[in-house]
Amino acid sequence: MAKVSPFRIAGAEIAPGSRRTVDIPVSVLSDHTPISMSVHVVHGKTPGPVMFISGGIHGDEVIGVEIIRRVLASKPLKALKGTLLAVPIVNAYGLINHSRYLPDRRDLNRCFPGSETGSLAARLANRFLTEVVACADIGIDLHSAAIHRTNYPQVRISPDDTAMQELAEVFGAPVVMKSPLRDGSLRHAAQEIGKPVLLFEGGEGLRFDEFTIRAGVAGVLRVMNHQGMIARRGVAKPKGSPQFCPSSKWVRAPMGGLLRIFKADGALVRKGDLLAAVSDPFGEKETEILAPFSGIIVGRAVMPIVNEGDAVFHIGRVKSMSEAEGAVEDLESQLEDDPMFDEDEII
Repeated sequence: MAKVSPFRIAGAEIAPGSRRTVDIPVSVLSDHTPISMSVHVVHGKTPGPVMFISGGIHGDEVIGVEIIRRVLASKPLKALKGTLLAVPIVNAYGLINHSRYLPDRRDLNRCFPGSETGSLAARLANRFLTEVVACADIGIDLHSAAIHRTNYPQVRISPDDTAMQELAEVFGAPVVMKSPLRDGSLRHAAQEIGKPVLLFEGGEGLRFDEFTIRAGVAGVLRVMNHQGMIARRGVAKPKGSPQFCPSSKWVRAPMGGLLRIFKADGALVRKGDLLAAVSDPFGEKETEILAPFSGIIVGRAVMPIVNEGDAVFHIGRVKSMSEAEGAVEDLESQLEDDPMFDEDEII
């Protein structure tokens, strides 16, 4: 067996068979408070791939933080092959302020690859890309919907990316969305340096959601198993196939007022189904919101107050409604009943 060398990151060395949290300095606040990006390194005794998992690129998207916490505490990591780089909070500024953005009002996920001498966001993006992403062979980036919205658990991949489509199926989230790369995003910058990144979306900003957390934990462990980093024991394959949504559309509020929602995220709807109704506060005028086509609700608003034109439902098209019904039910029931998530096993 090949000898495993210590893993080096940001000037630190982690011995084989050990784990350590490394604080990478980023900046200093105006009151002289230092800000760092903390990377928890789990370095196996045997050779294998290097994988990163990240959360909190948007500071109000806290669900990834909990997913990573549970992954780090999971039993399969005790016999890890290779190295796991876990960054639960990339944007510490945003987390502290319960904000999506950095203090300079920039969206970190539009600032990659960044630069050493640019804005605060550019410096943080550059530090994460060069110190963490560049050291890995593959990555999983964890997100949730923005505040006042929720997303049904889903993986997003680039169109015509067959390798990542296979990995998305391994992850086993109920939905896989085709999503083009955006300039300035982590996925785009990582692809430019040859590092494939799988993007997971689920839940709501500033909230935990047990169903989404379970989907994220199970998916990360499945990908690690597929990469040969952990054993199959305790990591169940998905019972159903994810629903591939080649396109999607936001349905918007036809008027301002009070929103009453009749369909939940993850619901399969047919064209013409009643999704919600918007009425004025006096009940004198009411307008129904109908499904414009058949598909699955992959995201929706959670605020009961809307303005005309607000995005209310995000619907993804599916190839077959009949196949989707059975597959989604199988994946949902598996996450509810999987022994991995027995009360005694929840970490």
